[in-house]
Amino acid sequence: MNRKQTSLLLALFAVLLFVPAVSAQETAADGMVFFTDSVGRTVEVPAEISRVAISGPLAQVVLFALAPDKLVGIAAEWSKEAEQYLPTEYYQLPLLGQLYGGKGELNLEELLAVDPQVVIDVGEPKKTIVEDLDALQEQTGLPFVHITAHLDGMGETYRKLGELLNLPEESEILADYCEEIYTRTLSIMETVGEEGKANLLYLLGDTGLNVIAKGSYHAEVIDLLANNLAVVDEPSSQGSGNETDLEQILLWNPDVILFAPNSIYATVGGDSSWRDVPAIANGTYYEVPFGPYNWMGFPPSVQRYLGLIWMAQLLYPDVAQYDLYSEVARYYDLFYHTELTEAQFAALVANSIPVAEAAE
Repeated sequence: MNRKQTSLLLALFAVLLFVPAVSAQETAADGMVFFTDSVGRTVEVPAEISRVAISGPLAQVVLFALAPDKLVGIAAEWSKEAEQYLPTEYYQLPLLGQLYGGKGELNLEELLAVDPQVVIDVGEPKKTIVEDLDALQEQTGLPFVHITAHLDGMGETYRKLGELLNLPEESEILADYCEEIYTRTLSIMETVGEEGKANLLYLLGDTGLNVIAKGSYHAEVIDLLANNLAVVDEPSSQGSGNETDLEQILLWNPDVILFAPNSIYATVGGDSSWRDVPAIANGTYYEVPFGPYNWMGFPPSVQRYLGLIWMAQLLYPDVAQYDLYSEVARYYDLFYHTELTEAQFAALVANSIPVAEAAE
């Protein structure tokens, strides 16, 4: 090798030293990139994505906040209450069904008909998530990606989605909001301390005899903000919670009960069988606000940040000293793209004040 060839090789080596490392999203072919999702799957997706399908209701809530105009379908029908908050075009999107859960399977025929560029699953990764998404991807020819979402990590969830959808600025706004609210909530609970936590149950179902158990994915807000008395051997991963009975509720002896929407909040005060439950006897029971989703979950998505805001002030008003309407209106602006009126807010929280105060 002569001196000129050696010089050329050294120059080439110097250039290679400055080639950037492979990122989570790297060019694959013309107009395509490789994206590494939250469970380590590398998927080829379009560099510019304008048509998004989602795998379930949890993803629907998360993606509607970030990119509503990219959605080509919904996983679950919006509630009737949603109509006062959302433009008509959003709640009339095609119904695609959902990949996980007990409310219907993902409709692959409808999914292919709406021609998405990517299908996004958001939430807690199931044990079979890699196999499930690989199989669906092979079956449909569509790229499927999973983005993990937990209450304490929604900021990173939005940043990951911003990377996928090429929406870095929009995702950062939502990520910053989530981290701000979560950090403030941690500060509130540090002031409250373990000894100051409310002894609480979250009850749901037609008879109020299902409970969200401590340690379940659906209990993340409750476990953070209260002493969740519902300790069971096998916490359910389903939104319906664990079945219980009134005898067990009496043994748990809750000082506070939260009832899910459409449970027995409206009638429990007049039911003699419940009168010995301390929370009922003392009037410290409340109905979780609903609109367009349950603020505490169901699905356990990003709207649980409303649960953090509402529940912290409900239980610890001396510490959580902020204007609840302003806080909730800010969320509705950022995540539902709507201006929440004071009348709408009043209706949302009508049953979330102490019963004793409401009677005065």
